[in-house]
Amino acid sequence: MQVEIWSDVVCPWCYLGKARFEKALAGFAHRDEVTVVYRSFELDPGKVRTEPLLDMLTAKYGPQAAEMEQRVAGLAAEEGLGYRTDREIGNTFDAHRLLHLAREKGLEGEMVSALFRANFAEARAVFDAGVLVEVAVEAGLSQESAEAVLGDPERYAEAVRAEEREAVELGAGGVPFFVLGRRFGVSGGQSVEVFEKALERAWEASA
Repeated sequence: MQVEIWSDVVCPWCYLGKARFEKALAGFAHRDEVTVVYRSFELDPGKVRTEPLLDMLTAKYGPQAAEMEQRVAGLAAEEGLGYRTDREIGNTFDAHRLLHLAREKGLEGEMVSALFRANFAEARAVFDAGVLVEVAVEAGLSQESAEAVLGDPERYAEAVRAEEREAVELGAGGVPFFVLGRRFGVSGGQSVEVFEKALERAWEASA
């Protein structure tokens, strides 16, 4: 059974959802027969400049933005995840292009984890080409292959856009968006229990 996860590397609920889904999958009886594929989705595809995250959130939500971030940091800590609130926000299109390279090389899971860790736990600017190459190497990709993709803006560009269009066609209003066996959808960073039930239901339907 295939599980597809539409997410963005700067989405905190995608970060939490990934951890919770993985806990559910670890306890799933048929986990060895489940293939996980990450799909591209940009929260802000038109974003041009990189800026401090809290500045952006404060402009959008007001003075309660910092408190909101601290609440998410607490939820991340409950999942054993690092979470820094002093990180930046920027355009993630290049990160998604590198994820397609990683999928081609069989390293997609490693790349997703490395990008999430770099952004949330280490507050590294995953919008910067140099940082992206470093993260790609940490995930197991070669420096040369990562630099080649970043040096050619058309490499995997259409693949990223195609997955974003597919998310819309499937009814995803945001991310994370989980599609299990092309039969069931789960939206948001739900609890481990919700993911456990979704896995069981999708497996039974596919039998």
